[in-house]
Amino acid sequence: METYNDTYTGVAAEKKEKLDQSFRDSVGTITKQGKRNFLFPKKPKGKLYNLRTLVTLVFLAIFFTLPFVKIDGEPFFLFNVVERKFIFFGQIFWPQDFFIFAVGFLTFVVFIVVFTVVFGRVFCGWVCPQTIFMEMIFRKIEYWIDGDAQEQRRLKAMPLNAFKIRKRLTKIAVFYAISFLVANFFLSYIIGMDNVLKMVHEGVFVHPVTFATLMGFSTVFFFVYYWFREQACLVVCPYGRLQGVLLDKKSMVVAYDYVRGEPRGKLKKAALDTNSGDCIDCFACVRVCPTGIDIRNGTQLECINCTACIDACDDIMTKINKPLGLIRIDSEENIEHSRKNKFNWRVAAYSFVLVALLGFLAFLLLSRKDVDAKVLRTPGQIYQTLPDGRIANLYSIKLTNKTRKDIPITLKLENVNGEIDVVGNALKVPAESYFQSPFFVKVKAANVEHRKTKIRIGVYQGHKRIETAETTFMGPEE
Repeated sequence: METYNDTYTGVAAEKKEKLDQSFRDSVGTITKQGKRNFLFPKKPKGKLYNLRTLVTLVFLAIFFTLPFVKIDGEPFFLFNVVERKFIFFGQIFWPQDFFIFAVGFLTFVVFIVVFTVVFGRVFCGWVCPQTIFMEMIFRKIEYWIDGDAQEQRRLKAMPLNAFKIRKRLTKIAVFYAISFLVANFFLSYIIGMDNVLKMVHEGVFVHPVTFATLMGFSTVFFFVYYWFREQACLVVCPYGRLQGVLLDKKSMVVAYDYVRGEPRGKLKKAALDTNSGDCIDCFACVRVCPTGIDIRNGTQLECINCTACIDACDDIMTKINKPLGLIRIDSEENIEHSRKNKFNWRVAAYSFVLVALLGFLAFLLLSRKDVDAKVLRTPGQIYQTLPDGRIANLYSIKLTNKTRKDIPITLKLENVNGEIDVVGNALKVPAESYFQSPFFVKVKAANVEHRKTKIRIGVYQGHKRIETAETTFMGPEE
């Protein structure tokens, strides 16, 4: 006997087959002549758009205040590639800690994969800096200067006159000023806000190379937000390309309920036709889309899950007294079978890997040492026999201080009775720097039973052992 779900699925499949697929033969941002098709999305409004605005305010508050936050006089976050100095959440990381950074980056990638498998491309529409700056800052300013979509189209088609020149120059000036400001703050994440303010105070002629680089980045930002726009998401961003591989029918995406919405029809005709779907073909969802797609055609590479189409459609549904959610965040499987999403094996596998990586990353961070020590025998040197009969070997110790304070160091032999004699002054490793010093290990001949003896040297800060180094002690032939 045919069940309800089988019947529902058959109806869904029939309606899906009738959907227009001709959109796959073209790109919305390119004309038939191969030229750039500039988009003029209508200004969105609604609950989700208001929530995105709130998320943007939080993001901007963090982005513009974090460079001023310091811990022990150092930035809270710094990514100084030139000086190979990295600070994350107040912790200094050196090139020796690169493996921790690699594990952290891998964890972030796996998190993005898991998040995409479950929730689609929400990251792009809600958290990605490119989208936040483009849609929630520059686009809002454009609406304020040029007006809504129709006014922008009229302005573009208008012949060059004083009004158009004034509008264009105003927008260029404002866009470039914001791009310059953003570039300065990005620079502060590389060299620190103190250095940025110092360079501003000293002037352009003292730091011409830095200023030229800053202007270059400002120009790139201006180009992206003034002209390139959504192409950054469609052409440049690799994450958008990965979307087609990561998503499946169980992924939660911005989706059109074609079962409920089809067949489409105009409002007056739909009122007379009892078989007509809820979609009245008003194109409200298309007009607000920042990438120019029709979400009713299904999940597409261009969709960044900004949810503007959901607000637009809900507004129309409210006006015509229809239930909300014709376009909503849902999975294709839910829409096709009218059932709730289920936890599947792929999400379980990705989640397990993510938890394991997070645990490993936490272990690496907790077990990370403040001082790295490396002991090497001095090349070309063999043992020496001292006047008192003891055997001496010359070594060199290389120390890396990852903290913000000077650390006095003492060396002790752990497994052999003997003496360590540091050449020169006592060991004291300056804050955030490297230190190297030669030293002798002197052992009584009676305690050297083999030509090569393994010894352990403890590196101590006061009474606390912070590192143990192993090396070889050379002695006479047996």
